[in-house]
Amino acid sequence: MSDLLDSYRAPGPGRDEMVHATGTARAAWDQMADLADLHTWHQIEDARAEISTMLSDQWVRHGSDTEEAPWELDPLPVILDEVEWAGVETALGQRAELLDEILTDLYGPRRLITEGLIPADLVLPHPGFLRAVDGIVIPGPRQLFLHAADVAREDDGGWRVLADRTQAPSGLGFAMADRRAVAQVMAGLYRQARIRRIGPFFHALATALREVAPPSAGDAPRIAMLTPGPYSETAFDQGYLASMLGLALVQGEDLEVHGGRLWMRSLHGAEPVDVLLRRVDAEYCDPLDLRGDSRLGAAGLVQTAREGNLTVVNTLGSGVLENPALLAYLPQLCRVLRDEDLALPSTVTYWCGDRAMCSHVIANLGHLVIRHTAPGAPPIHGWELGADARASLSAVIAAQPRQWVGQEPVGASTTPTAGPGALVARPTTLRTFALARPGGYQVMSGGLAQVSGPQIGDAEVPSVFANDTAAGGAAAGATAKDLWVLSTEPQPVLEPWEPGRTDDDAPAGATGAAAEGAGQGGTDTISAGAAENLFWFGRYAERAEATVRLLQVVADLWADHHTSPTSPGGRSLDVLERVLAGTTAGGTPQQVLIGEEPGTVAFAVDRILRAATAVRDQLSSDTWQALATVNRALDRARTQHRRGGVVDLSRAVSRVTEGMLALAGIGAESMMRDVGWSLMEIGRRIERAQHLVMTLRACLPHQQPPAVEAGVLEALLIAHESAITYRRRFQRHARVGTFLDLLLLDRRNPRALAYQVEAIATLLVQVPTPVRDAGSRDQLLADLRDLLAEGETTVLSDADDDGHRAHLAGFLESLHWRLAELANEIARVHFIHPVPSQWLDAVGIRVPAADEATEPPVWAWGNGGGVR
Repeated sequence: MSDLLDSYRAPGPGRDEMVHATGTARAAWDQMADLADLHTWHQIEDARAEISTMLSDQWVRHGSDTEEAPWELDPLPVILDEVEWAGVETALGQRAELLDEILTDLYGPRRLITEGLIPADLVLPHPGFLRAVDGIVIPGPRQLFLHAADVAREDDGGWRVLADRTQAPSGLGFAMADRRAVAQVMAGLYRQARIRRIGPFFHALATALREVAPPSAGDAPRIAMLTPGPYSETAFDQGYLASMLGLALVQGEDLEVHGGRLWMRSLHGAEPVDVLLRRVDAEYCDPLDLRGDSRLGAAGLVQTAREGNLTVVNTLGSGVLENPALLAYLPQLCRVLRDEDLALPSTVTYWCGDRAMCSHVIANLGHLVIRHTAPGAPPIHGWELGADARASLSAVIAAQPRQWVGQEPVGASTTPTAGPGALVARPTTLRTFALARPGGYQVMSGGLAQVSGPQIGDAEVPSVFANDTAAGGAAAGATAKDLWVLSTEPQPVLEPWEPGRTDDDAPAGATGAAAEGAGQGGTDTISAGAAENLFWFGRYAERAEATVRLLQVVADLWADHHTSPTSPGGRSLDVLERVLAGTTAGGTPQQVLIGEEPGTVAFAVDRILRAATAVRDQLSSDTWQALATVNRALDRARTQHRRGGVVDLSRAVSRVTEGMLALAGIGAESMMRDVGWSLMEIGRRIERAQHLVMTLRACLPHQQPPAVEAGVLEALLIAHESAITYRRRFQRHARVGTFLDLLLLDRRNPRALAYQVEAIATLLVQVPTPVRDAGSRDQLLADLRDLLAEGETTVLSDADDDGHRAHLAGFLESLHWRLAELANEIARVHFIHPVPSQWLDAVGIRVPAADEATEPPVWAWGNGGGVR
């Protein structure tokens, strides 16, 4: 790596993770450079580009909705040697044990408050302290199941904790995705270097989830992950972790409480849930006992946990430990509770609820980072405030002192990072993870690192982990890094299954993750929400493919005939362009491709991605590569349009078509034929049938001159993938009668309407029918079959003296509304959405109405099956 070191400069006098104070590279980095063959900037740039493509192909994203962005990962890891890590690991374990003792006391005897070791005003008013969960205990010796700590190394070489994450720590999925990407791009290095694997931590996590199950769960507890949904900022992280562990990914509307237990709604009926790994803040988990306006949890969940029939981890109420004011008291608490010094100090913190500390904060406001004790509030850099702003802030702090803390800024060590044309030094923070185990806390031998923009003076290091719910999305210019802990011993290759488990131990249908993943096991049952998302995944996938096929036909006709609009080909083009414009209420071909309105290809692809994100645990990893191909083609077209250039429509359409065909192939050949797949296929078949009827209604009821009509029919045959079959069968110009026979009535043609109706009927047999009346659904299906059986193409193709095909128009209209109603009935019968109720909150105050609520709107599918 010597070639790169010639240009690399670390800011002094601070510590750098690669370069000694003398300027020489640390031995670990020299070893890494030799093994990875990274000696020039171009080699690192190639590795970065390859990683970026790989993460894009897997749709690794962070942020929510309009702020969603690709996950940026630097190819160079943060490297720590084994001896140094041993001290950090021990200190992290001690810290987790201390926080566990504090949590146990705060929701138990509260001796720490009564003896004055923690001020009551610090704990009791904090939003993370939930009175409704007082006394709830999870099985096992520890109440803090998972602890994450954001740490940084200071100039003196010592480590400090910036924040503790105990509410619902995020980042485990990102950490594994980072490790897999770097290990694949630098495979030679990864195999040869002695690097501690992180897979054992995920195996331990799967085991720990089973071990904390209530006794009533038996030997095969049902475990699920509670997610806010696909619009969550860390939706990828949640879905990836659920997939690795084999957990059902559920939202609040998938859950219900009755008979003293928590149940997951599925198409097979209610399935019990014994352990809930939550990624929803605790106060939103139960609208009955906690936050009454929440739609993210299940009413009665707290009481179920209190009765011992459900284990929720992290423990409900554990968010109180994230209060930054607590950092000021941890050293004393460690000495009192554990009779030892706190091995890993926190960033120096002053709680303004203490008069002396408040005076210090106000007097030194221009040199401190000011934070509100409530979660989610952005930090205030005192040195960035003018005199008037500091005076105003001082008044606010003095009026409500217990709600504020001041912290000394941290000057974090730097790590070499791939910058613009060279290696650059960037401040670095780490997120570490510790898991409760019978003998203590197991610390992951690695973690999630992040580098931010250039360090300026003593400015606080901006962290993507500043708000845990935004892990990966908060700081501008932030880039992730893998964290490697070197080992003196060779690292074994892990089996994909959990060690010590046999086939007899695993529940039916158990699956495991390859490489460094874990395997938790489960069944083929999926939640009702996942089933609905797969249904809409299929619908939008077919909608995008059908629209882009029609767009391709129009583009080809335009290339051939746009210069002669009055010719038969030009008039055929005019007919097809009107059909295409009808999909987006008058859009141009370019708008149909990249517009954001319903009916465009881009709109459908966005909905595919949202549905897929919600069911990442159900889909093959190849799905994301196909979707990434489509999205890149659309992004290129958008960029061309933004720059004022001409969009290469033909090229963009071709690339999108390739990706959509790959997606269809993956669904056909790589998915288990379970209920989810059946619903996905039903969605595809309904959409294909509706699109076919829509195009026929737009083109055929009014007779065109023979040459024009032949061109239209030819174009429709191409758009519906039946041109070759038609030519082989009829060997002449297309005629309406034979055209209708092939595309409406032929049950052997997988593009024909009759084929779709029969496929839907066959697939519905494989989908459990709930208690709700399915008579209307079945009658509509029977009516469609009867209509098609009675269809006479000679009658349908006849036109009156005015060129109007009245029989065909009526026939297609009848098919159209029945297909729309069938789609609605399938949704009504199989997808139920609980009606939100207005609850009183935990202290009996009326909950605001939906339009008054301060909670951000919760994204969800569902309007009962209509066009979305």
